[in-house]
Amino acid sequence: MLLAREAKDRLFSQYAKIGAAISSPKRLELLDLLCQCEKTVETLAEQSAMSIANTSRHLQSLRQSRLVDCRKSGRHVLYRLADDEVCEFVRNVRQLAEKRIAEIDRIVADYFTAPTLFQPVNRRDLIRRAKTGEVVILDVRPSDEYLAGHLPYAVSVPLRELKSFLKSLPPKKEIIAYCRGPYCVLAQEAVTFLRAKGFDAVRLTDGVAEWRDAGLPVEMTRTPFK
Repeated sequence: MLLAREAKDRLFSQYAKIGAAISSPKRLELLDLLCQCEKTVETLAEQSAMSIANTSRHLQSLRQSRLVDCRKSGRHVLYRLADDEVCEFVRNVRQLAEKRIAEIDRIVADYFTAPTLFQPVNRRDLIRRAKTGEVVILDVRPSDEYLAGHLPYAVSVPLRELKSFLKSLPPKKEIIAYCRGPYCVLAQEAVTFLRAKGFDAVRLTDGVAEWRDAGLPVEMTRTPFK
């Protein structure tokens, strides 16, 4: 019986390593960013608003728990998720938190649910409309994330470059912007900016992960402006 107890304690101590690894909100954010594509430490530091030293420490913790891997590329170290199950795990954590923690609803209500910025979208109908040129789908994530996988017919216009692309956008077509998923702020900011410039723009809450979960195609080739 003691041997069984010892084995059980050892097992649960190993399970707890995953909980310890994601106990930091910044480590969860890093995992969420890596769900998009592999990234350098420097890029992750910039996108998570941390120093490179702090980012490296968090990544080492995630690596020790075998949630991320890394590889050398010249003078840089690129980090990636250990496998797709890690991204699925991160989404499951998010969905559980949405069901159990009321504060999330208040945060979402304060920032993410401006009714004029959203429009219910039938995913397959969106593909059809984009294919026929009725709408323009903008992927406002960084270009490396776009190249790692994007919605069909989506055009890459990173948020920081949006202002310089305004003259290329058709002024009379509906524009649908998306980024990393329901709680990514990039598409929110893009739509707010576009509307201020007179464009008919709405935000799609889906990211690539949600699109894949729905069994819909994801492309990896660059889509030019038409």
